[in-house]
Amino acid sequence: MSASVPLGQPDGFAGRTGTEPGGRPGAYGRRLARSPTLRVAGRRILIAIPVLWGVTLLTFVIENALPGDAATALLGANATPAEIRAETIKLHLNQPLLQRYWDWLWAALHGNLGNSLYSGEPVGGIIAQRVPVTLDLVIYALVLTLVISVPLAVLCARRPGGVIDRVIMALCMAGLSVAPIVLALMLLQVFSGYLHNLLPALASGTGNDIRDLTMPALTLALPLAAFYIRFLRADLIEQMSEEYTVTALAKGLSRWQVLTRHALRNSFIGLLTVIGLNLATLIGVTVIAESIFGLAGIGNELLQAIQHRDVPLLEGIVLVFAGFVVLVNLGTDLLYGVLDPRIRHGRSGS
Repeated sequence: MSASVPLGQPDGFAGRTGTEPGGRPGAYGRRLARSPTLRVAGRRILIAIPVLWGVTLLTFVIENALPGDAATALLGANATPAEIRAETIKLHLNQPLLQRYWDWLWAALHGNLGNSLYSGEPVGGIIAQRVPVTLDLVIYALVLTLVISVPLAVLCARRPGGVIDRVIMALCMAGLSVAPIVLALMLLQVFSGYLHNLLPALASGTGNDIRDLTMPALTLALPLAAFYIRFLRADLIEQMSEEYTVTALAKGLSRWQVLTRHALRNSFIGLLTVIGLNLATLIGVTVIAESIFGLAGIGNELLQAIQHRDVPLLEGIVLVFAGFVVLVNLGTDLLYGVLDPRIRHGRSGS
């Protein structure tokens, strides 16, 4: 038995743990430190720190630069100057801007996002209650987007320039041309009007019923699906001219088989990038969808915070939105390695 291995432990035990005697990294620890996945995650987390700080600072400055203040918004237009002054002192709005931001930031770093100026409830509790509704809506919308866009893009790429391709491309142009608010009103007219309340015009508020989420999710999904169909179709057509697909066709595989078994896998890498980049826009549109359809999500709460000049609640929601986008972008980078092992192992495409 090696003298460096503690009594009762088998040879190689130190190498399987993170350290060797003396505090030096063991073999497992060294492999872990060299992991490309961990390096990518570490870099993204380090970048996220100044990004989140910058977003909260910019939001705080812009909110306080707007005309009016929270005291006036809370008390209403009939409040006397003395009442407004007393409310301003109560809410600490008489303090310098940077002092108020530092107080909020210091509390947030300790896990305290403060209380809503309008309702008095803890901001963390409001966010915890509202986020699941918005998260369900975003996931549902992404699933609908992929279910619609992937099969139609493959269908278009199978015979570019054909009748089906031209019809789908025309519908995509129409989908990209319609504003989300107009699309939401059109869906209301169709599902709650012509189809006699097949889907409810207004959600119950909790968002637990999939029928409540369907029209808001379609409002988010249809424009995205139109964009993804065009993007994926173009990439699939390009993939079909690559050497590996030409070889597969020469071996007797049909165009449909090559598209679904080979080209689609490589095209998913580019599609994954686009999904990550579009996520911020998708979250922004949730504000419109939730307000029109009456969903009690975080987007609807954001509108209320802006209306009431509720800075602590607004800062908390913006922080959650920014953190969610950062996490999704990190997940996108890590998924590259799943779709392409060369990326996972840090090797080039050559």
